[in-house]
Amino acid sequence: MNQSAFTEALLDPDHAVPHGLQGPGGAPAGRRFAVYRNNVAVSLTEALRTAFPVVRKIVGEEFFDAMAGIYLRAHPPATPILMFYGAEMPAFLETFPPVAHLGYLPDVARLELALRRAYHAADAKALTAVDMLPERLLAARVVFAPAVTLLRSRWPLHAIWSANAEEGAPSPAMRAEDVLVTRPGFDPIPRLLPPGGGEAVARLQDGEPLGPALDAAGVDPAAIFAVLIGSGAIAEIKEEAP
Repeated sequence: MNQSAFTEALLDPDHAVPHGLQGPGGAPAGRRFAVYRNNVAVSLTEALRTAFPVVRKIVGEEFFDAMAGIYLRAHPPATPILMFYGAEMPAFLETFPPVAHLGYLPDVARLELALRRAYHAADAKALTAVDMLPERLLAARVVFAPAVTLLRSRWPLHAIWSANAEEGAPSPAMRAEDVLVTRPGFDPIPRLLPPGGGEAVARLQDGEPLGPALDAAGVDPAAIFAVLIGSGAIAEIKEEAP
């Protein structure tokens, strides 16, 4: 029996039971296979429900489960570790016609993936304000903690996430927002970056020295340091040799 054909039949109820599949005593395994197929689909759907709670809330429970059924057939797991399942969801949402009117949805999925990656990222001791003395900064290059992810969106990404994840959060104002995902303790958090903050962090991630990066981005140094230091985003600063 071809493994690819077995996988396709396992994920798609429209496929026939693979030829030659037998149960105990050589009897046809149609009913057993159908139960197993249903259990696999339920498990993968539950993994997606856990991974994307805000996406699920936005589109609704029934719609999400139906969408998950389509997703899991197009993107079977690449690893048995289900906590990492769903990496292709943002790209899937970008080309899924029923959610085309929700242009921000792929970015929401990216944010939820970044939060999950941050949760499982390696630990790193964060620098504090004492470590960031002014005379050391301008020519220094920043090393971010493994949990850090920058998300730059043309949508009010942080506001949309907050409105659907936090009780009493205000309704989103329609504007672009850059978000930094960090893990200052045990739990990851999304932090809204100040104007110019996304550009500054992107330049720092590319290895640009701190002074030139902040100048080019036009960001308020106090505002960006409040986010970077307060959220434990910086693991190391590398000073230029004299």
